[in-house]
Amino acid sequence: MKLKFTPVLLLIMFVVALAVPMFLSTGRLVVAEEVANVTLELQPTCGVRPTTNVAVASTQVGPPIEQPAPLTRFRRPLTAQSSSGHTPQEYQAIANQTNYGQRFVYDINGQLNNNQPIIVLHETVTTSQNAINFFRTRHTSEDNQASYHTLITLNGDIVYIVPPDLRAFGAGNSVFVGSRGEEAVRTHPKYPASVNNFAYHVSLETPPDGMNNGSSHSGYTMAQYQSLAWLVSRTGVPNDRITTHQAVDRSGHRSDPRSFNSQLFYQLLNNYPRTQEIIIGCRVPGYQG
Repeated sequence: MKLKFTPVLLLIMFVVALAVPMFLSTGRLVVAEEVANVTLELQPTCGVRPTTNVAVASTQVGPPIEQPAPLTRFRRPLTAQSSSGHTPQEYQAIANQTNYGQRFVYDINGQLNNNQPIIVLHETVTTSQNAINFFRTRHTSEDNQASYHTLITLNGDIVYIVPPDLRAFGAGNSVFVGSRGEEAVRTHPKYPASVNNFAYHVSLETPPDGMNNGSSHSGYTMAQYQSLAWLVSRTGVPNDRITTHQAVDRSGHRSDPRSFNSQLFYQLLNNYPRTQEIIIGCRVPGYQG
């Protein structure tokens, strides 16, 4: 039987001809994304690219974290004791899943994120316990979702809140300015770019006389500075990529950490060898890409 090329049949053939390449193209995109997870050697908790759908993004939460988690979830010890003799107590108080998220390899526009890690220093402006309680509370409003990776109490105790392979919500509208120029990554269709995707957020508990909106206070304890230096030395982050919340903030409302003695901090930091016990970001240890 001969096939008669009627107008209807021609239309069907035209639609099929368009659909097949589209299907194949979509298939290649999916495969490419799957391959990216393997070839980039990502941590299993990391994402490839954030969604552009506001409704979906607004309901997403971070990956679940085992509680209590092993110490290696936060750092991988290489040395038994520091050369300075200071060894802080380490605790964990895992944030609620609404208060942290995945780090992404690509930004919301599909651009590869190749930012090196930075450390952002904060202060709590409340007691450490109040801050921890807030982070451990489920917040359905995105405007209330916040966290640090680590908090250092007045007596120098280190409290791990969000593992370093995940994205703590420490600085909303923010940009880091370094030797490579301005750096920020947009990971949410509703909010501006921020440093959160490549930042490790560390906060110092504010002294009692600083729990207000004043421009300064009595400062942090020696134990806090010692523990901060001990912690930062284990991230491998160079000095020129250590910054403050005030420096990266673009909202004009952040001034922390107030009364911070940077000279003392770097003096203590220089007493420690730099290691990478704390792996910040999506790449697995040893990845050279």
